[in-house]
Amino acid sequence: MSQNKFIVRKVAVLGAGVMGAQIAAHLANAGVEPILFDLPAKEGNKNGIVLKAIENLKKQNPAPLSSKSRADYIRPANYDDHLELLKECDLVIEAIAERMDWKLGLYEKVAPHLGADTIFATNTSGLSINKLAEGCPESMRSRFCGIHFFNPPRYMHLVEIIPCATSDSVMLDRLEEFLVTTLGKGVIRAKDTPNFVANRIGVYSMLACIHNAQKFGIRFDVVDDLTGPRLGRPKSATFRTADVVGLDTFAHVVKTMDDTLPNDPWHALFKSPEWLQKLITAGALGAKTKVGIYKKEGKTKLVLDPASGEYVEANKKGDDAVKELLKIKDPAKRFAKLRESSNPEAQFLWACFRDVFHYIAYHLADVAENARDVDFAIRWGFGWSEGPFETWQSAGWKQVAQWVKEDIDAGKTIVNAPLPAWVEQRDGVHQTDGSYNPSRDSVEPRSALAVYKRQLFPARLKGEAEPSYGETVFENDGVRAWTYGGDDVLVVSFKSKAHSIGPAVLEGVNKAIELAEQRFKGLVIWQTEEPFSVGADLSSMLPAFMSGDWGAIDNMVAEFQKTSMRIRYSQIPVVAATQGYVFGGGCEFVLHCDRVVAALESYIGLVEVGVGLLPGGGGCKEFALRAAQEAKGDLFASLKDYYMNIAMAQVAKSAEEGRDLGFLRKADVVVFNQYELLHVAKQQVIALAESGYRPPLKVKGFPVAGRAGAASIRGQLTNMLEGGFISKHDYYIGATIADVMTGGDVEAGTLVDEQWILDLERKAFMTLLKNEKTQERIAYMLQNNKPLRN
Repeated sequence: MSQNKFIVRKVAVLGAGVMGAQIAAHLANAGVEPILFDLPAKEGNKNGIVLKAIENLKKQNPAPLSSKSRADYIRPANYDDHLELLKECDLVIEAIAERMDWKLGLYEKVAPHLGADTIFATNTSGLSINKLAEGCPESMRSRFCGIHFFNPPRYMHLVEIIPCATSDSVMLDRLEEFLVTTLGKGVIRAKDTPNFVANRIGVYSMLACIHNAQKFGIRFDVVDDLTGPRLGRPKSATFRTADVVGLDTFAHVVKTMDDTLPNDPWHALFKSPEWLQKLITAGALGAKTKVGIYKKEGKTKLVLDPASGEYVEANKKGDDAVKELLKIKDPAKRFAKLRESSNPEAQFLWACFRDVFHYIAYHLADVAENARDVDFAIRWGFGWSEGPFETWQSAGWKQVAQWVKEDIDAGKTIVNAPLPAWVEQRDGVHQTDGSYNPSRDSVEPRSALAVYKRQLFPARLKGEAEPSYGETVFENDGVRAWTYGGDDVLVVSFKSKAHSIGPAVLEGVNKAIELAEQRFKGLVIWQTEEPFSVGADLSSMLPAFMSGDWGAIDNMVAEFQKTSMRIRYSQIPVVAATQGYVFGGGCEFVLHCDRVVAALESYIGLVEVGVGLLPGGGGCKEFALRAAQEAKGDLFASLKDYYMNIAMAQVAKSAEEGRDLGFLRKADVVVFNQYELLHVAKQQVIALAESGYRPPLKVKGFPVAGRAGAASIRGQLTNMLEGGFISKHDYYIGATIADVMTGGDVEAGTLVDEQWILDLERKAFMTLLKNEKTQERIAYMLQNNKPLRN
């Protein structure tokens, strides 16, 4: 391939089924123009199949589109009329049904229409890439490879690239860089073996779990109670995951393993259990048919009893004694206790771990280039907090290997295949300089591709060197301010739980700004892990609240407002780098920054209404100001949407939706790869500083909607109250927010300054805080972590 800079302008997706349409959606999210192809419709508009698929994207939950308007960028096409469009595409992704003959027939059809350098990738979860390549026209073979997105493509971080024997290495590198930065993916390169890495090991893990559940007589609901978050895995655990994926889809992957892995020692395990086959025959396919392993009758959740074939109430939990064992922090002690226990549930858990360790050790050389790719595949593709090799190594490599060997020798494992020799020769698979590759008997360093230099703190594995978050400049109980990389940018990270904002964080942010003004080009607010911030630390107000020291709380709110304004008017650029929840006070900080660099999956909102309050750290003021600045003759119309954001506690479900709702501005940057956030945020600070940064001039006066605007909002609230849509306390909160955002008891069009609204905001916050109904909401939230509607 030519060595010119590779820019992806357009991508064709062949096949408008579930995966094809959602891949096209995510391309549109990323600002890449997708052309979505399918067969011509037999009746009506020949693009009818694709147009229907695009409409369906707007209705799905979780949303494949970062904003519904992104659907407009997907260009519909069909194979009869539009193949010439392929010449314009830098990348073509084939995503039709998993049939070799259909795929090869399509390749013959499209090959003459591809551009000279067009990359052609097949999105398959299990077909042999080399066999598909052999069936390709020769002109395509060097530009051909496998690409395996995980469902749903917007949210699942993993993409597997599967080279074939003829794949051009430059092409593969280009594709990886595009996937990593533009689409925000975690890429691993898999060997061309059935189901590749993640599905091969992840589905084996589920089959081993099913096998051991039967062996030890553990109910399905108990299995799910034990194998979900308690093991650092998704809430859907094992059997609920099968329901979510679709029992037919799960069975299809199992059948692929059965058909294509006849020499795998575990081959006998690759069968769908009889109870699963019966469910599929009956059309009980899981979540998509509302009945599968689980189902609901009214409000009662039922689970299948495989022995009787009947559903029973899903009300059983794991044994408390076993759950206590899972809380042991030292993994070596935890595994020792599980293995020693005579409790069937403990034996079940040890067996599940042991059988996965056995399998990954035996097959590492077959399926992946190194142990790192296995662990990331399972973490990113199946949502485990730790990969299986990480878990093994952190529990003591040699001791666990010895236990596995003893169980093999005792006939306790699923098969008696021996552990490979390299297992006993090593102390682990992850170390500072890389991860073990048994094929070469060497340690493989991380990829040297330029794109990974943008990841200052990439995803780490246990066993690798702990990340060093730079040099500390200042630290208190709430924050750490630090530098990294010698670029004169100060970074401040919160130390509080869920990065909530209390007095120590406020003090720390102010100190960080002071230091940045003295010595640095600017400041980035970035957290070393999700979320960005859940907002104000309500529990920090409790002592003053319990003693009725309202003055202390009033001072705390005033300090919050001053910190927001300090961010706004500091002498250096302040950039927020957000990911995950950006709620309440965290959102208010973001609103006052010079620039925001937001990961696509930033969920931004002023949610104080949920605890019976209003934004007290400058959020009401900022939205009133933005409404005035954006008004084109009709201030109330501009204000209304901002008001609804606060009154309805609207949360943006993506950074782009955050822009649509007004939480982010046009100049703010959306980043697709969370590991690039800090790099991009620092570059924004440097760019602002180098361009002669000056803080914005203080607003002398801006118009407000006044008492007439507040009255209009109250009228709408009255209708909602009388219709039973809101409670009396909701009405009271809504009216209070309206009074603040419209400027209080003044005429429409009156010019006020920021401090005027801040004073109204703080006074209203204190009034609501003293209200009994609000106090009930706060207590309920602190106790139950969910809002009370009273």
